[in-house]
Amino acid sequence: MNTGLRISAFAAAIVATFGTAYGVGASIGPVVAEKPPAAHDEHKETGGDEAGHDGGADEGGAASAAAGGLQISESGYTLALDTPRVVAGKSTVLRFSVKDDSGRNLTSYEREHGKELHFIVASRDLTVYRHLHPTRAGDGTWTVAAKLPAAGGYRAFADFKPAGKGATGITLGADLAVSSTSEPAALPSVRASAEVDGYRVTLDGALAPGKARELKLTVSKDGEPVTDLQPYLGAYGHLVALRAGDLAYLHVHPNGEPDDGVTEPGPEVSFTATAPSSGAYRLFLDFQHKGEVRTAAFTVDVPAAGAGASKESQESEESEEGESHGH
Repeated sequence: MNTGLRISAFAAAIVATFGTAYGVGASIGPVVAEKPPAAHDEHKETGGDEAGHDGGADEGGAASAAAGGLQISESGYTLALDTPRVVAGKSTVLRFSVKDDSGRNLTSYEREHGKELHFIVASRDLTVYRHLHPTRAGDGTWTVAAKLPAAGGYRAFADFKPAGKGATGITLGADLAVSSTSEPAALPSVRASAEVDGYRVTLDGALAPGKARELKLTVSKDGEPVTDLQPYLGAYGHLVALRAGDLAYLHVHPNGEPDDGVTEPGPEVSFTATAPSSGAYRLFLDFQHKGEVRTAAFTVDVPAAGAGASKESQESEESEEGESHGH
């Protein structure tokens, strides 16, 4: 990649508008740097019922293999992003709505994990990630303040479930352009650990295309295991996976929940997830400790089925085969 390549503000907007998979931006923010911005207002909760959220997952937390967030419209609903362009480094109010097939704003949602709607913004190079908490007006318009640090193409995701019997979870995605002079960044390398604010998070396990796999993330601080994680969005951890290139969205939740009599508040948080395909992914783990939410990020490589499968995947497959053929 030519590090001398630069794009103008106008070009950045065009890039995002046409949904290109080429990413730009800098490695900053709590998900990619050892020292995050001073404030984490975007993470702070405003209360609410900590209800369960399947996020497209089946029992036990296993996510569907279908990729979400690739379409702006699905199942009769459309994500209408009223602020498709913002300026890098400047706090801006993002406005959007979810419209039904008649063009009316959706105003009735099922609360999932304490929220009617989860709103994620990520840069196309996956070096900037924000899990935001918008508020809804009576007319169905959502607003949230955000400061995106690097210029380039971004993707905004709305993860929600319309109210009503038989409704299923939906994830819609729309392009967002952040203007300023920028320089493309490479996808961070694959590592089994991440550092954030003095915390170390290690990843054990591997994703496989079309198959449910367990991922275990262990949190420590100053070399000591963290055993008093606090619930965040109704769980001890919140995981989002985005596929490099098209930013296909995979939203999963932990195995177990606080106060279920089984799940411990750390140091380990376990998830079960299914990758929709092979390829590179970025995993973003939100966890709360001592009243503050932090985000640890990982790059993982998902090999094609049967080609260079990881040791963890092979062991898991052998275990499953043994169980299915047992007498």
